[in-house]
Amino acid sequence: MLAATVARFSPERPLDGLEVTDRPEPTAREHWTTVEVRAASLNHHDLWSLRGVGLRAEQLPMILGTDAAGVAPDGSEVVLHGVIGADGHGVGPREHRSLLSERYPGTLAERVAVPTANLVPKPAELTFAEAACLPTAWLTAYRMLFGAAALRPGDRVLVQGAGGGVATAATVLGAAAGLEVTVTSRDESRRARALELGAAHAVATGERLPARVDAVVESVGEATWAHSVRSVRPGGVIVVCGATSGDAPPAELTRVFFSEIRVQGVTMGSRDDLAALLRFCARTGVRPVVDSEVSLADVGTGLARMAAGEQTGKIVVVP
Repeated sequence: MLAATVARFSPERPLDGLEVTDRPEPTAREHWTTVEVRAASLNHHDLWSLRGVGLRAEQLPMILGTDAAGVAPDGSEVVLHGVIGADGHGVGPREHRSLLSERYPGTLAERVAVPTANLVPKPAELTFAEAACLPTAWLTAYRMLFGAAALRPGDRVLVQGAGGGVATAATVLGAAAGLEVTVTSRDESRRARALELGAAHAVATGERLPARVDAVVESVGEATWAHSVRSVRPGGVIVVCGATSGDAPPAELTRVFFSEIRVQGVTMGSRDDLAALLRFCARTGVRPVVDSEVSLADVGTGLARMAAGEQTGKIVVVP
């Protein structure tokens, strides 16, 4: 079967480590199911894997990808929950949590095997391409807003870095749920696009906000951290799911403790969270923002677009 793999690590030029080639079919194992992939989507996790983060040389070649939707052997349409080992299903209780493409082959392939418990029914209202956008970035945004930050309609939220997968998802989901969403970006066109997607305010990165917010969705890291700390109200929360610009900013500890700011990390979400997100999209008409589609054979083009930060929303891969 055709698959996109990490063939070698390339920290400075991650795409140099990418190979799209034939790979063996998934191995049958008890309590796992092999799914025909109809659509997958890209995440920054794929670029980090190509750089060598989270993988060892002896694991190569490793098939990339954490997101997919497809068809199970019984003909049912499913969405894959990409977190493996969080509750022991299919792997045993002592295995540490991982994501697809970290310990087990990922979704950028014609077929992928996952624990059967990780299959979530795909609502008929969503296309395969739309559903494939949800399990990582959109699930993470959903949990950040409504789980970790526990936001309610009317609350204010700052979303740093408009255009990225998590940021776009948080903007759309937050607006649909009645939050007052403010986004930041250095790029004027991205700010304009965020307003079209439902943001109430869009400001340049680092610019003063109309009002302090109850929560910050932080996926950028070093470049925006000081602004996040200054922008959240006393007693508010900064929810962190990534650090694309660097993970070691000055901590701003004085402001953190004096203002009693809570910092909460999030990595994706549970199967129940994913099922709830799918219902939310099906019932409200909210749909993931698809930046573009590429074929599996041309996945390098999509990865290059993401690495350059040119996308708004998700890049979908169709086998």
